[in-house]
Amino acid sequence: MNLLNELAPYGILRAGMNLGNTLFTRQDNSGQLHGVSVDLMSELAKRLSVPLEFVTFAQPGQVADASTKDAWDVAILAIEKTRAQTISFSPAMTEIEAGYVVHQNSALLLTEHVDAKGVKIAAPEKAGYELFLTGSLKNASIVRTPNFASSLEIFNEKKVDALAGLKPNLIESMHMLQDARLLDEKFMTVNHGFAMPLGRDVANAYLQNFVKELISSGFISRSIETHQIKGLTAIKA
Repeated sequence: MNLLNELAPYGILRAGMNLGNTLFTRQDNSGQLHGVSVDLMSELAKRLSVPLEFVTFAQPGQVADASTKDAWDVAILAIEKTRAQTISFSPAMTEIEAGYVVHQNSALLLTEHVDAKGVKIAAPEKAGYELFLTGSLKNASIVRTPNFASSLEIFNEKKVDALAGLKPNLIESMHMLQDARLLDEKFMTVNHGFAMPLGRDVANAYLQNFVKELISSGFISRSIETHQIKGLTAIKA
């Protein structure tokens, strides 16, 4: 099977776009998409000489769940082992720190303190960092929410002890949080890469090399700088 049959089987590149991560994708009032993910998908479509179509999803979990439904051909997702059951990933292209916000009067002073019995952590269901916490927490429990905004809400309602999120989003949201403080340390680094449904070996090999070229050429770093995205870092060659 040739490359286009696997990467653009309908003659167009259907890009699964996650609107829940504004570090990669932002949508303006007219519905137009902008951001690093748009630059990356546009470059891929250009290299393949095929039209580009954006297939939008509200949350990353929805993008991942649709990988078995022939809804998109390629997406940008956090690289995560449970997703790898249905999705193949390129090498990591970027990294983002994930951390916690706690209440101002909380006894939780360090990130390592958060994984304690009785501690409740708000996190959006099926976000990359929520999946990581699901597999790594030994004592604390996760209160899963539909999206990051819902996590903010229940934190303000003091239904949870901590709020998990990508650090840039947490910092950007501090003005919306009541009596909150950001813990200094990260609990993980989230790496994103190109994703596609399993079983497309020719396309997967192409994306492996494509990403390596994007990294070595500085394409990703330039895109991040152009869109002035703080907290999103390109993997270095």
